[in-house]
Amino acid sequence: MFKPLSLFIGFRYTRAKRRNQFISFITLSSFIGIAIGVWALITVLSVMNGFQSEIRDRILGVASHATISGLNGTLDNWQSVDKLIEKQPHVEGAAPYIVKEAMLTNASNVNGALVRGIDTDEEKTVSNVSEHMYRGSYEDLKKQKYGIILGRYLARSIAAVVGSKVTMVTPSANVTPAGIMPRIKRFTVVGIFEVGHNQYDSNMALIRLQDAQTLFKMKGKVTGVRLKLDDLYQAPRISREIAQKISGFHRVVDWTQHYANLFRAIKIEKTMMMIILSLIIAVAAFNIVSTLVIVVNDKRADIAILRTLGASPAMVMRIFVSQGMVIGVVGTLLGMTSGIITALNIDTLVPALEHLLGIKFLAPDVYLISELPSEMKWSDVIATATISFSLTVLATIYPAWRASRTQPAEALRYE
Repeated sequence: MFKPLSLFIGFRYTRAKRRNQFISFITLSSFIGIAIGVWALITVLSVMNGFQSEIRDRILGVASHATISGLNGTLDNWQSVDKLIEKQPHVEGAAPYIVKEAMLTNASNVNGALVRGIDTDEEKTVSNVSEHMYRGSYEDLKKQKYGIILGRYLARSIAAVVGSKVTMVTPSANVTPAGIMPRIKRFTVVGIFEVGHNQYDSNMALIRLQDAQTLFKMKGKVTGVRLKLDDLYQAPRISREIAQKISGFHRVVDWTQHYANLFRAIKIEKTMMMIILSLIIAVAAFNIVSTLVIVVNDKRADIAILRTLGASPAMVMRIFVSQGMVIGVVGTLLGMTSGIITALNIDTLVPALEHLLGIKFLAPDVYLISELPSEMKWSDVIATATISFSLTVLATIYPAWRASRTQPAEALRYE
């Protein structure tokens, strides 16, 4: 784009002489401003990616990548559906489930719960709850008839521990001579889990599938089948393909539909954060404008001499555009290097900073995620570098145009 002479002169102007130390200072501040903006943007976007991935993994550790359920809330031929699904490509696991709302009581403590009936063996193929047991054992649920596993905060709300007897009151009713009575059953707490997501830790209760079928009068039926896929990002496409192969009327929903609002909010927040932090780069770019305006005024005689030697207005414009681009490119590269190093080593840098300052940024008793996660994406790095470079180029256009409009006779009149 630039001829070597234009680039050489533009680069030469970035190094001020002794009498122009103020220009040198402004140039240095432009370097630093762009570098800080790029570094901050890459680091913050990487941390937000890390939080998004951490939340997604915790949610999908208990939820499923996709679910197949009946239109009326029950799936009658679930065994055939289960066998068909397991033969499909990209499906790593399938497990039947029953989900109902109920009331759990322990002594005088009462709390609502989302009760999920599970097949203890097949559930491991779609969920990692067994890996997040806080108290007790997941395997005890298989052995204990009418056993129950509670989320940690749900157990705390009803003051239940492993071995406690809790009473479950369901919306289903029995007709007795005394009238219509709710179905009530006592369960033994065999375990307490903590997956790190409040939605499940404070509301979820797990029981055996057979016990759920008996309790909710769904013998031989389930609510649906939960799926785990080899690539969760392809869940929408794979779900549509599976839905076309299943006969009858079914509802197939993937995780992007279940949690659309949550991840849409995270995406919007990330976009807004990118826009806000880009203002740092924009401020540094405006600093380049002031630098070039001062340089153009200082170099009016030099510009006039170049014009008299045959330099065209376009060449003069390229000189100052190249000067601004040198500032922008060097600052962008410096910021990219710092941002990449910080993003890749944030799990080491943050604990070291916490130890140095004697504080904990994310206290585990307050925040859901107590460690600062980071996931650097090259797409974010490239987007940040593009924004920085584009703003730098835009910032050079007006001062360079002003320089190209310099008239030699007028500029040399008082020299």
